[in-house]
Amino acid sequence: MTIYHWFLRFLAAWVIFTGSVHAQGQEADAPKQLWQLLDYVAVDYSGAVQDGVVVSEAEYAEMQDFVENADKLLTSLPAHKAKTQIAEAINQLRVAVTNKAADSDITRLAHHANAVLLSAYPIPIAPKSVPDLNRGKSLYAVQCVSCHGATGNGDGPLAATLDPEPIAFTDADRAKSRSLMALYQVISQGVNGTSMPSFARLPEEDRWALAFFIGTLSHNEDMQNQGKILWDNNDGNIKQRFTGLDKLSTLTETSLTETLPADTVRNVVAYLRTHPDLVEKNQAKGLALSRLKLIQSLEAKKSGNVPLATQLALSAYLDGFEPIEPMLRARNKELLVSVETAMLDYRSAVTKGTVDQAQNAADNLERLLTRVDLIMQDSKADPTATFIGAATILLREGVEALLIVIGMITFLKKTERPDLLQHVHRGWISALLAGLLTWVVATYLIGISGTSREVTEGIGSVLASVVLLSVGLWMHQKSSAGKWQEYLKGQLSKAISSKSVWALFALSFIAVYREVFETVLFYSALMADGNNTALAGGFITAVLLLALIAWGMLYTSARMNLGRFFSFTSVLVVILAVVLIGKGMSALQEAGWIGVNVISAIPRIEWLGVYPTLETITSQTLVGLIALAGFGLFTSKSNK
Repeated sequence: MTIYHWFLRFLAAWVIFTGSVHAQGQEADAPKQLWQLLDYVAVDYSGAVQDGVVVSEAEYAEMQDFVENADKLLTSLPAHKAKTQIAEAINQLRVAVTNKAADSDITRLAHHANAVLLSAYPIPIAPKSVPDLNRGKSLYAVQCVSCHGATGNGDGPLAATLDPEPIAFTDADRAKSRSLMALYQVISQGVNGTSMPSFARLPEEDRWALAFFIGTLSHNEDMQNQGKILWDNNDGNIKQRFTGLDKLSTLTETSLTETLPADTVRNVVAYLRTHPDLVEKNQAKGLALSRLKLIQSLEAKKSGNVPLATQLALSAYLDGFEPIEPMLRARNKELLVSVETAMLDYRSAVTKGTVDQAQNAADNLERLLTRVDLIMQDSKADPTATFIGAATILLREGVEALLIVIGMITFLKKTERPDLLQHVHRGWISALLAGLLTWVVATYLIGISGTSREVTEGIGSVLASVVLLSVGLWMHQKSSAGKWQEYLKGQLSKAISSKSVWALFALSFIAVYREVFETVLFYSALMADGNNTALAGGFITAVLLLALIAWGMLYTSARMNLGRFFSFTSVLVVILAVVLIGKGMSALQEAGWIGVNVISAIPRIEWLGVYPTLETITSQTLVGLIALAGFGLFTSKSNK
């Protein structure tokens, strides 16, 4: 029996029979331990049963033992609504093992159980960044050589004194069924009852580096060279199996040889484990990632795991499709709107519909993505399209911000408080600087996730809507009461306190930054087309037009008497509040923060914040009703 087998046996027994260990630590480790058991069954069952016949009584006894203990280990997991689904998946696996099912069925059932497990109890299945194998080699020399030997053959200076003996990482047969994640888990937890200690004290990235380096010890340079040839010349049959570090970390040679020749698998794995950066570069992106996530989402829906299906549907949009939105907007805006609507339809079908409805929504989405594929495969967007896209994006976002900022400036001038203008100016200037910082971060440092983008836009829009609604009601009250002159002369200085000053800054900042944030991310994506001259032209044109619009707004508002200004602006501000609450709720829907109930009869009018969902329409209706009630109340009081 191998050390790895022994470890899993001991792990199961320890969980079941040891009641005096720390309960909290047990709960924290339980998902990792359960994953280990299920992963082992998935990759090693074929060594126990072939064609319905037991070929190794010892191995088969282990398989039975592991699935029984997996069921019992489930009770150690923290409370979660998905535990019932996990229990059902493990039970199906146990029945299949008892019935000596085909190894392909066992692999499928075990992987399904692990997928449900990870959706409820996320644990690290891959490093957050490409591991440093040189760092792993250094750690191995310091921490592992004394037991496992310089080459990983299990013949270190202390090996003869240990019982059981250290595992030989060079053993190719054992390595075939061992994933890099399994190595990482053993490194992190240690092996109770042996001399293998836990290295949890090491940083996570060091443990992954060590696991990746150990994973290379069962291969030689010739295998790596052959793997390079296969990887460089492959038509996609191999590359499609390694679409990220998570695949490289969790896949084993045993599982891959079900569909690929054993020598091919061995050589490709040998090459990729020494060059994990290639796998990271091969990670599915854009439409490929959207399609992958949609397939996984539909599979989760069919298996009854609605939370996982919803999560994957969100990822299909936020991580796959949304990054290419700006480029598609510049080329075919109508198709962009159709895809966004279809994404909402699919999420609604996944959450509330039947499997057939979800399948139909997915089929419709695939037809639209095929059209997007054809457009995006063009060499580049036409420079004219880039120019128009850059100009319209900035104009669309800029006008909304101008309406708010110019309104604040005009209000302070008319109320003879020019001393407070500095706080408004500080707000929008700070927002522009923050937008520049956002561009630097998004372009040169880290990617801003779709969720972060939508949440930022959504919360910013909702906050701005609430503030604008209150401001609009206040202004209408003063204009309706007919006492605004008296109010301004006697009360305004008292009313504008230090809190109000900060409110001026905050509203100016939020109004501008939410627009700058979206514009920056759109422009970052448009730069990928390479039409930078057209992009700059669109930007400059939009800036000039915004300057003219700002001048026109200041000129017009300056000639209004104060009462008319209050009355007109109060209505305009409330309309903006209705628009922004619709946009904010839509952004939060796209981020998955609130649900989606599609109303197909309602058209999508982005510039008004109108989206065909119950949640956005309800929120806009509510804000509108509050405004109408407030206007009516203040008007009736002024007539008395």
